[in-house]
Amino acid sequence: MVSASPTERELVAIAAKLRASAVKMVYRAKASHIGSCLSIADIMAALYFDVLKISPQTVAEPDRDRFILSKGHAAAMQYAALAERGFIEHEQLNTYCENDSPMTGHVNYAIEGVEVATGSLGHGLPIGCGMALAADEHKYRVFVLLSDGELDEGSNWEAILFAAHHKLDNLVAIVDYNKIQSFGTVKEVLDLDPLAQKFADFGWAVRSIDGHNMAEVSAALHSIPHEKGKPTAIIANTVKGKGISFMENTLDWHYKSPSPEQLEQALAELESVR
Repeated sequence: MVSASPTERELVAIAAKLRASAVKMVYRAKASHIGSCLSIADIMAALYFDVLKISPQTVAEPDRDRFILSKGHAAAMQYAALAERGFIEHEQLNTYCENDSPMTGHVNYAIEGVEVATGSLGHGLPIGCGMALAADEHKYRVFVLLSDGELDEGSNWEAILFAAHHKLDNLVAIVDYNKIQSFGTVKEVLDLDPLAQKFADFGWAVRSIDGHNMAEVSAALHSIPHEKGKPTAIIANTVKGKGISFMENTLDWHYKSPSPEQLEQALAELESVR
């Protein structure tokens, strides 16, 4: 049972549970992108169980916080979080990537609790800008979780300029900086460094954190806006495949699904954390 104000230890346990759910979903569907799911588990646990002002009962309220998973290929992790939080039934996870199922491999707004469908990279932050700009008298915040490889898209940098110009301090961009994208390391494909400095130069308030240190994750997410009149960028330094030893920092797990033996090992490693 998770308390109303969960402890760091409870959030770490939730993250392990979300990882296990995502691994089982990808295994069952013989799907991909498990490495991309695992790197954001700690962030998703903190958001859905401690930060976002949204619940299954307030999912349509105008003052609810908005969350956009711009890296929509990590859909299994968002579905796992929504099930654990009570937006959808756990049984729905069993239909992930099945024919005619709304549980598609890129996040689908037909699922309760999903704000927008994503997957064509570079769209989440521009949509988030529009949501933040439209807040008017409402007090909601907009959190957008992006991949690092996704920042190769020019549309993101237009949105970064736009958000600073309009002083959207109710907007938060969280970059899953695991430094591995679809065809190699970020440094090899299109180097982003110094990433934090780039956001700062574009007029954002920036904080770099360890995306697997729950204390740092919670502290960064609870102090929004980091600077009044500026959008917030959180550069979360993460590990692709985090939590499963043979998947960590390995490009293969952007595409592969685990074998039965690998599934057993992965679940055993995750169970030891809970």
